[in-house]
Amino acid sequence: MKKEILHDDGQVTWMVFGRDSAKPDSIIDTNEYLISSQNEAILLDPGGMEIFPNVLAAVSESIEIKSITAYLCSHQDPDIMSSLPLWMELTPKAKIYLSWLWGGFVSHFGNEFSKNFVPVPDDGMVIKVGMAEMMLVPAHHLHSAGNFHLYCPHSKILFCGDVGSALLPPDYPLFVEHFKDHVPYMDKFHRRWMPSEEAKDAWLSKVRKLDISLLCPQHGAIFKGEDVERFFDWFEQLPVGRLKRVA
Repeated sequence: MKKEILHDDGQVTWMVFGRDSAKPDSIIDTNEYLISSQNEAILLDPGGMEIFPNVLAAVSESIEIKSITAYLCSHQDPDIMSSLPLWMELTPKAKIYLSWLWGGFVSHFGNEFSKNFVPVPDDGMVIKVGMAEMMLVPAHHLHSAGNFHLYCPHSKILFCGDVGSALLPPDYPLFVEHFKDHVPYMDKFHRRWMPSEEAKDAWLSKVRKLDISLLCPQHGAIFKGEDVERFFDWFEQLPVGRLKRVA
């Protein structure tokens, strides 16, 4: 599993773990993001149970596991957080941020940690890890009915969940290098999994107001610099929620 430091200024550190060459071919590749500040850390979309040993090994090489004080589950899919019961065995006091909509469903993975849920209201909220204050940004229906992204003003990084995701070959770089060449890896995914033009436009109206240096999806490659705005422009004009166009 590859590890890359995305930001480190001595106060806030972002890391990404991905391109897991040891995972079974039948399992979709995912990116796990770790934000740490002042001996506290939050793990974003900790991943599925099948890759838990590899993610745990990579994370434990970077920080002490006991410093994880929170998890974000951007939505309810198994690739997002089916490993959560295993993580909670190691960090039983950690908070779990997730949409209020999904608490009763995610509890089926392990009701014993439901007491750790912090239900996020539809409008989002501000959370703090160490000295870093971050925003949970509504991204409902992209693609989940209750869905949140995370923006860190300190590092100017937006974790954007399935938005921006791409299905890539194993040897693909962690960052988008040529936007036009990257589009074919995103196109069918977004046409099929993003069901609402209204939701897409509402999300774009929010995130275009943010100062973003890195756009970090849960699958695929990371957008940086001018490619952030290139993605917004591409996504804005993309027809979504029209099944006949992807048949």
